[in-house]
Amino acid sequence: MKYKRASWQRCRVHFMRNLLVHVPKPAQTMVSALVRTIFAQPDQDKARAELRRVADNLEECFPKAAALLAEAEEDILAYMRFPAEHWEPMASTNLLERLNREIGRRTDVVGIFPNRAAALRLVGAVLMEYNDEWAAFPRRYFSHTSMEKLRSDADASESLPEGHKQLA
Repeated sequence: MKYKRASWQRCRVHFMRNLLVHVPKPAQTMVSALVRTIFAQPDQDKARAELRRVADNLEECFPKAAALLAEAEEDILAYMRFPAEHWEPMASTNLLERLNREIGRRTDVVGIFPNRAAALRLVGAVLMEYNDEWAAFPRRYFSHTSMEKLRSDADASESLPEGHKQLA
């Protein structure tokens, strides 16, 4: 039986905004540059080590920021479990935010729906439109090659990583 793994990926931009709330304005540029070194690492192990180093450096001057960084480790590095080709699009939630805005824009035009089914039809139509756009080859979000890497990695790994739940 094959198991699927699900994890939460926190948007880097939103995380950085949340983190910098705990840092005085004059130090925000330095802290954001320091945190960006985490995301520049070539693999997850090095990124985790860099995250711990950065959190240790921030601990003395900005303990709340250091605690938030350490607490968010799994969420901000989840994308690194995937092939490197997927990292850039997965590190941000911009695509989902854009989709949610478009659904909101289309439903605002209608205003009041006569029933739940009518709302579902409109939202379903928007989602089908997005699916058609992403299915077109030139706009492919993930290439066939990178998706094959995911399949082969899933076949090769028989145990779930720590912190992942088994799904049937």
